[in-house]
Amino acid sequence: MFTLTGTTVVDVDGPRTANVVVDDSTGRIDSVGDRVEGDERDVSGSVVAPGLVDTHVHLMMDGRPDVAGYQHEPRERACYRAAATLQQTLDAGVTTVRDLGSPGNVATSAKAAVAAGELDGPRIHAAGENIVMTGGHGHWFGREADGPDEVRKAAREQLKRGADVVKCMATGGVLTEGAITGAPELTEAEMRALVEAASAKGIPTAAHAHGENGIKNAVRAGITSVEHGMFMDEEAANLLVENGTYWVPTASAVREIVEAGTEAGIPEAAVAKAEDAAERFEVAWEHALDAGVTIVMGTDAGTPFNDHGQNALREMELMVEYGLSPAEALEAATVNGAALLGLDDVGKVAEGYVADLVVLDSDPSEDASAWRTVEQVYRAGSQVA
Repeated sequence: MFTLTGTTVVDVDGPRTANVVVDDSTGRIDSVGDRVEGDERDVSGSVVAPGLVDTHVHLMMDGRPDVAGYQHEPRERACYRAAATLQQTLDAGVTTVRDLGSPGNVATSAKAAVAAGELDGPRIHAAGENIVMTGGHGHWFGREADGPDEVRKAAREQLKRGADVVKCMATGGVLTEGAITGAPELTEAEMRALVEAASAKGIPTAAHAHGENGIKNAVRAGITSVEHGMFMDEEAANLLVENGTYWVPTASAVREIVEAGTEAGIPEAAVAKAEDAAERFEVAWEHALDAGVTIVMGTDAGTPFNDHGQNALREMELMVEYGLSPAEALEAATVNGAALLGLDDVGKVAEGYVADLVVLDSDPSEDASAWRTVEQVYRAGSQVA
């Protein structure tokens, strides 16, 4: 046992003064209150918050300006990159991630290595390979499939390799050469087959979707979370609410591309598409906030200049810039993310919860930039940073 003493605890339930007793034999919080037990660790003047949940990362990417380079590297390089990103992620206070697309078994193997204690890293939920139409967005590291039957088989292949979520591409994207960002790719019928296959095993689904029609196709098909959603209109936002679909906006991804530009080596076509998406994105946020869409933090970490270890800090501030309060951003990055991943014991500083804890200089429910001053990080009761 050990106790973090003299602290202010902050989570979705608001700030309160308390000591946090951690049972390091179980990795869980034993109590939050006046009690002190075991080794006392004085964190007076600091804030203890839950570890962040980043629900959209790509462990095999390293933030390079042109993703074309990955296509010419052996898969083993992706494994080494994934291992390198894990400690960077922990250092930033992110204790749970969802990898939404890596080639082969890269992400599912990283998950197993962390779970077995072979690597330090955040808890990983992995999608395996993205399911894409032939030649579609991300085809070079995804599983190409056409028609409901083939998509169903592709989804079952990801389940076989241990996927915690099945991810597909509902529309084109910014970083694939020749793809039209908002154009529908997989059809509603194809995504419905994917959802049926995943749901049979109790596994959630996710869809990359920028354009309005692609978003609506995904929601009607029963997809659990819409990723990006940058062209979301009022009808699409209301449809998400009606169906209980989560929105993972990944504001960092496009913002980093636009701000870096072609001078940094990002292909001209990708920058042009990102600039168009960024203009539409502000309106998408307005529709989502007006409709009351459930928002979850995800960063698309690994995309150009969207570096692991920095991405979540940036994302928290951007969510506030687009209209959330700091407290709402904290909710999106903790309990909402945990709910999307099906975790009912992650995302709060409360008795019985997993002791994923971050010690900060200031209150993140008052100031989203608090995540830039991470002092200590605990993952399941063990100090990892």
